[in-house]
Amino acid sequence: MDITFLLNGESVELRDVSPTVTLLDWLRETRGLTGTKEGCNEGDCGACTVMVTDARGARALNACILFLPQLEGCAVRTVEGISGPDDSLHPVQQAMIDHHGSQCGFCTPGFVVSMAVAHLKGDTGHDDALAGNLCRCTGYAPIIRAAQAATNQPVPEWMKDTPPASLGLKTPMGDAAGGPGDRQAPNFYAPETLDELAAAYATRPDATLIAGATDVGLWVTKSLRDLDDVIFLNRCTDLQHIKESDDSLRIGAGVTMDRVLTRVRDLHPSFAEMIRRYGSAQVRAAATIGGNIANGSPIGDNPPALIALGATLHLRAGDHQRDMAIEDFFIEYGKQDRARGEFVEAVTIPRHAPGLRVYKLSKRFDQDISAVCAAFNITVQDGIVAEARIAFGGMAGIPKRASAVEAALTGSAWSEKTVRAAMAKMVSDFTPLSDMRASADYRLHTAENMLLRYWHEDQGHASNVLEVSA
Repeated sequence: MDITFLLNGESVELRDVSPTVTLLDWLRETRGLTGTKEGCNEGDCGACTVMVTDARGARALNACILFLPQLEGCAVRTVEGISGPDDSLHPVQQAMIDHHGSQCGFCTPGFVVSMAVAHLKGDTGHDDALAGNLCRCTGYAPIIRAAQAATNQPVPEWMKDTPPASLGLKTPMGDAAGGPGDRQAPNFYAPETLDELAAAYATRPDATLIAGATDVGLWVTKSLRDLDDVIFLNRCTDLQHIKESDDSLRIGAGVTMDRVLTRVRDLHPSFAEMIRRYGSAQVRAAATIGGNIANGSPIGDNPPALIALGATLHLRAGDHQRDMAIEDFFIEYGKQDRARGEFVEAVTIPRHAPGLRVYKLSKRFDQDISAVCAAFNITVQDGIVAEARIAFGGMAGIPKRASAVEAALTGSAWSEKTVRAAMAKMVSDFTPLSDMRASADYRLHTAENMLLRYWHEDQGHASNVLEVSA
């Protein structure tokens, strides 16, 4: 595969690159740029953070789960490119020195890159910007102080990357050659339109679709899986649109979660807060809403909220398109209602759902896998529950509605007595498993308590789990 991009301000043209070589491996093993570190190799610790600039602007991304073809037409900066051509320090680098923000130094390159991206974008939400970077020795206080100290310093000119004007090459399926890495190069395709994608996937229905690679990347780096045919979706701009009407949003499957977060923040603030928590800035900038739905994970955090919203899923196979209620997409663990060669094209959600609340329970508050994720969308009219849509993740082999709980609420007075009676129906809806994140009993009781929490919030009672009072 042939790709062209900028690396620390210099043009790079690669020929015959294996599509599943990660940027991290290529930087360290081929280019000798070892400042970018390998820590977890799964997009969690942030030691491998790089800056990637494309038509959307600059983003911090995890190089360990970023495949080289995703860089086509982009500009990349590693920690070696954060300082100036004359070795002058970037303001965040100087601030890290001044505020003693580094001890062992292993995590420092990732922190510096994340801070430099936030500095470039004028982002002063330092806690969020650095939530995807792990430090075990210095602690976050001096690092946050360094980020704050650099805030008002001017952006260095060398940081203002412009991606190459000429985007590279669309290579047809079956024309890939070998390259860096030990595994045989898979066949690949990089469609630019929905029609091209539909045709390619119809021809190769067993191909792996790769959008942000926040899931598929781990198949390669952790499971050491050999991928056969791969189809990269990042250049299919038809998948990246958000279409707005008076009452709904149609979100393309290729829309990244940082864009979803921005768009729903005012419409559905509880949903937006869950999105902020479930992935770091690096993950949100790569992960797509379509990928989070299509992988069918029972602990994916988007599906419960989308089910509670009554979202409609749009699928396509060849020239055929079909729509379905999103809860019908999930059949059983590892199985979705998706035919061979069929892909998720978009999802439509309502603009208005004032009753929506989304609760995520995890061992670590930010950037952790859910033990239980719950979404409630209850409509009350004249003191009576007119409609209830309640969905959970982590409680079954699929994201699933709490049908018995909904039935116990609907048509009854909206009262604590009704809620407590409905809580007892949770056992009729779910038989959760015990695993390393939570026991079955714990999951069941917390699911019940989330419904009670929803009622208390609706009554105006304080329920912030981060606030403790005597």
